[in-house]
Order: sequence, then structure tokens, then C-alpha cells
Amino acid sequence: MHPQLALPPSPSAPRGRSSAGDLIGLLVRLVVLFCLLAPTLAPAATETEPPSTAAPDMAPGLAGTSVNVPGAGEADLMLMNRMVVRFRSSLLGLPATLRAERGRRNLAHILAQGGDDEVTVQPDPMGSIFLVGGQMAFVLTRDDVDRLGGESLDSLTRKTVANLRTVIAESRESRNSQALARGLLVSAAATLVLLILTLGLTRLRHWIGSRLLAAIEQQAERLKLGGTELIRRDRILAATGWLLNAGYWLLVLLLAYAWLGFVLARFPFTRAWGEQLNGYLLGMVLDLGRSIITTLPNLFIVAIMFLLARGVVGLLKPLFDHVARGNSGIGWLDRDTVEPTRKIANILIWIFALVMAYPYLPGSHTEAFKGMSVLVGLMISLGASSVVGQGASGLILMYSRTLRTGEYVRIGEHEGTIVNISLFTTRLRTGRGAEITLPNALIVGSATRNYSRTVSGEGFMVDTSVTIGYDTPWRQVEAMLIAAAGRTPGILTTPPPRVFQTALSDYYPEYCLVAQALPTGAYPRAEVVSRLHANIQDVFNEHGVQIMSPHYMGDPASDKIVPREKWYAPPAREPEA
Repeated sequence: MHPQLALPPSPSAPRGRSSAGDLIGLLVRLVVLFCLLAPTLAPAATETEPPSTAAPDMAPGLAGTSVNVPGAGEADLMLMNRMVVRFRSSLLGLPATLRAERGRRNLAHILAQGGDDEVTVQPDPMGSIFLVGGQMAFVLTRDDVDRLGGESLDSLTRKTVANLRTVIAESRESRNSQALARGLLVSAAATLVLLILTLGLTRLRHWIGSRLLAAIEQQAERLKLGGTELIRRDRILAATGWLLNAGYWLLVLLLAYAWLGFVLARFPFTRAWGEQLNGYLLGMVLDLGRSIITTLPNLFIVAIMFLLARGVVGLLKPLFDHVARGNSGIGWLDRDTVEPTRKIANILIWIFALVMAYPYLPGSHTEAFKGMSVLVGLMISLGASSVVGQGASGLILMYSRTLRTGEYVRIGEHEGTIVNISLFTTRLRTGRGAEITLPNALIVGSATRNYSRTVSGEGFMVDTSVTIGYDTPWRQVEAMLIAAAGRTPGILTTPPPRVFQTALSDYYPEYCLVAQALPTGAYPRAEVVSRLHANIQDVFNEHGVQIMSPHYMGDPASDKIVPREKWYAPPAREPEA
């Protein structure tokens, strides 16, 4: 027996966590776990032979061999944790399990003698007799052949001879101290390479993390709307750090897996386990590569479809750009409808390309892919009803040309210049330093007053109302309102301003001044209206007319009428006869 090695903890070892320490701990756990699971990989035979006093001692390195029983009526002859042959029938009353156990003992006895270990096969009416160093090891019969797999006795014999020679060579190597020393040196070198690669991955992770942190800090400033972060920076950093750590530990586990398989393959007793680990990893890589190669033609077709879609979008772009510049329209397509039409056309083209490419996507015919498609469709149908309504309202506004960018409108209680009409919202900018965002569904369901649509040429309409008592000549009031409009910058003289008497109330008539103004900025109407109100006050004060609506509690002392000689009080002018 080998002496146990005790590794006392070092008092000078640092308590802080390090990548090398984590890796060593991980490797120790993997080795311990593998050793714990090793008996399950090669359990002993369920049926044992009665104890025999003539059983020889086993050769060094063979004490851990055992028999793996794959199923009822079958048994594997295992030596050095490697299968030599599978017995599928009984022989002379001995079941398969006892045949395997006796064969193992015979081989162990022969190899323990240390003499000639040449493998020979002697034909026999029962089958094939296997001799090692001239001594019988076991017998194969025709019933041991896997007939369903198309195996014959000759092919089974050749395969068994190859397995037996491999096992004998490994058994000989297990008794060679120089071979074991070489295995230890190679394992130590592999461990050193693993530590170097892990340290390199750790530094690479820190370097990539610092670069990503700087890039996120730089890009986060651009992902702001009105000074508000659209995506929280700490969330981006957390997600990026998680992905980076996941990739790092995945690579570390792959390196540890490859290291474990390589080290186990350096020693005869565990070489079969190492070959199984390496074979599994290699098989997984080969399967992945085979799957990628198989899907390359379909991916090529998908790429062609998307390139065709991109080409069609590129062909339509000059047409849309020409209309967007205002050079000319094509039927119903003009500057007001070209942008939504461009977006709708591009979306439809890409959706058509996706639908055509869907059957060629890897995994599109699997049940998981179909279930995910159904789930996404259900989520969209349940959660997108309001979004679809808003989008439909936006299309109605755009294609009905109810509103245009730059027009001055009043929607409900909101008034301002339209600065943008999108698929879901419309933005108004007032003259008082505010920007209002209205849902398109609200606009479609509300009455809209457009002050820019009825003017000839550019500009918008300005209107204001005043109420003056009946004792003030209406001609004088109209003349004063028109004079105030003439003094206001931005109000056009052609067409001339007009005054309408919109109501004859109990105590006063109501006058409405309507004029056309020329836009002089992004929010001119509020300034024009403010200046017009100031000029109206100045003109009325100059002519001694109070802007006051009388309310009577009783009959006045004199009739509130205007004598004929005062009908044309200044600044009103009597028309020439």
C-alpha cells in the first residue's frame, strides 16, 4: 500500500481569494468526485464464484480490477478498468458472470507470474481458446457473438486479441517505476501549463472588463433622453460582468476537463477513464462541427434571402429620397407620406424575407423552436393591442394628411406648432417654452383646429376677441382693432385683417379680430398674439375707450345708444358718398 500524504495548511498562506487558489480547489474537487464515482463506473459482478483456496495472488496494479455487468445474462471481462470481451452466454453450466470472473482471475494469475505474456488463440469446436504465455485464460463460444450487430466469431476474436494485448501492455507498464515517474512528470507539466493558461485567462478577463467598462461609460452618455438614462448603467454593468464571468469560468472548466482527461491517460490504471473523457469531449466537438457543416448550405440560402431583401431596400431608397427632398410626388406618395411609406415597405420586405428563410434556420423544425414561436406570437397578440391601435392612428394621421409638420394647431386644450409626427405620438411645441407629446389615438378621437391650413401660402391665422359696451360705436371698435393689427410685427396687410361681430349679448357685443401672420421662428404665434394684445390696449387707450364689459344691476340713467353724429368717431372714417 502506498503511504498516505497529509498536506497541513500553511500558516503563511493568504486568506484572500485568488484565481489560482480557486482553480486548485476546483481541480481537487473534480479529482475527489471522480474517485468517488469510479466504483460506479466499474461495479463488481452481481454473481460471484464460490470461494476457492487455489486462487492465485493478483499482480501489482490489478487489485482494483472488476467486472461490469451490462445486463441480465451478460458480463464484461474487465482488467485495468478496460473491457477485454463481453460474454453473452453460459459455458458448461457456468453463467456469463462466473466466466468473466474466472477469466479475470486467470489473467491476473498469469500476469502476476511475470513470465511470457504472448497472446495466442487456439481454435476449438466450442469456439476460440485464448492463451497467454501458453496458459489458458478464457474461452469464447459462438454464442458470445453479437449477431444483431453483424459480428462473427473471427471478428470478435481479432478484437479480443487487440484488447487483451493492450491490457497486458498496460499491466506491464503499471509495474514499471520509470513509466510511472514519466507520467508524474508529464502530469506536473500539464498542471503547470493549466495554471499558466488560467492566469492568462484571468488577466485577459480583467483587461476585457476594463475596456468594456470604459466603453459602457462612454456609450451611456449617448443613451439619454432629456437627461434621463434610457437603460440604467448599473444594470448594463451587471449584465456585462455576468456574461464575462460566465465565459471565463466556462473556459476554465473546459481547460480543467481537458487537463483531467490528459492526466488520467498518463497512468495505466486510469488510462481508460482518461480516454473516455477525451473521447466524450472530442465526440462532442465533432458532433458540433458536423452539425455546423450540415447547416452551412441552409445558412447560405438564408444569407442569400437576406441579401436579396437588403438589395430591394437599397433599390427603393433613391426613390424615397427623391420624394423626401420635395422634388416631385408619385401619385399619393409625397413628402408627407414618404417616410411612413418607407418604414412600412422596409418592414414588410424584411418580414417576407424572414418568413421565406424560416424553414432553413437551424432548429426551425424542432418542437422547442415551434413552442417558442407560439409563445412569442401569444405574447405579442396579448400585449400589443394598444400598440397596434396607436400605430393605426398614426398611419391615419399621416395618410389622411390631417396634420403636417410645421403647422400651428389646437388639439383639445393643447395648442402649439407641430414639430414631429411619428407612428405612435405627435409632439407640439408651445410658445411658452414647453413641448407636449400627445398619443395619436387621442388626436384621432379629438377635434383639431388647424390655424395654418386655411392661409394662402406660408403662415397661420391669428384671432382674438374683445367685448365692448353698446355705448361705443362698433365702427370705431373695428377701426381700432384693425389699427392694432397693423402695428403688430408679423401680421400681414395682404390679405387685410378683418373684424367679425360674433355675438350680441345682453350687455355688450363681441368682436373677433382675424388676421394672417407670417412665421418667424419655431414658436411665433404666442409672441404675435402677445404683441397684438399689447397694441390693442394701446390703441384703445389712445382713443379713450375702456376695454370693459358692463354688467347692469338696474336700468341706466340714460339710454346706452350711440348718436348718429358719433358713429364715425376716430379712428373710424365715414365712407365717401
